[in-house]
Amino acid sequence: MLDFSVLEPYIPLLATAVWITLKFTFFSTIMGFFGGFILALITLSKNRVLSFLAKVYISVFRGTPLLVQLMLIYFATPQLTSYTISALEAGVLSFGLNSAAYISEALRGGILAVDKGQWEGAMSLGVPKHRFLLDIILPQAIKNALPSLVNESIMLLKDSSLVSVIGVADTLRWADLIQAKTFRAFEAFIVAAAVYYVLVMALNFLGSLLEKKVRVSD
Repeated sequence: MLDFSVLEPYIPLLATAVWITLKFTFFSTIMGFFGGFILALITLSKNRVLSFLAKVYISVFRGTPLLVQLMLIYFATPQLTSYTISALEAGVLSFGLNSAAYISEALRGGILAVDKGQWEGAMSLGVPKHRFLLDIILPQAIKNALPSLVNESIMLLKDSSLVSVIGVADTLRWADLIQAKTFRAFEAFIVAAAVYYVLVMALNFLGSLLEKKVRVSD
């Protein structure tokens, strides 16, 4: 009843689809990390207005479905700005903005876990604030929040399948197209599921290695 040989002509297309999936994940992760770090600093700042706005942003992006955010950015941007946004831009922007809301909370917890004595010591020594944040606080915050950051990267990898709804030829879209051409749904989607599983396990393995490396001094 099963015949995976029908998929052989479409393997080159699968390689391209996997590359697109990884590209979305990579750029979204980078954007989410930097956006999350900035949001974490703003929420911890003494400026109540900026802190309140950052918390509203986090609440909105964590409280609404990612698919709705993707649809809004992809279809509403041309309507509101007359700019025809590409599928890549819409996907990276929506995933990055959404991820930033979650990463900011993980980094905020990591920053708060840093001993307050280090803040006081840096102030007494006259260390510039930006150098202290980048050289001392950020590395420790990342170390404390690393499991959450790896988990968020895995979630981004799996959520990248949502871009198939806007016509991007990613891994899930590949399976959908193959199913439509060959009428072999099980074979197509089981291969797509296997690809996602392998990618997630690889990312999880890399995260475990990184976590062991940064905790050598513990």
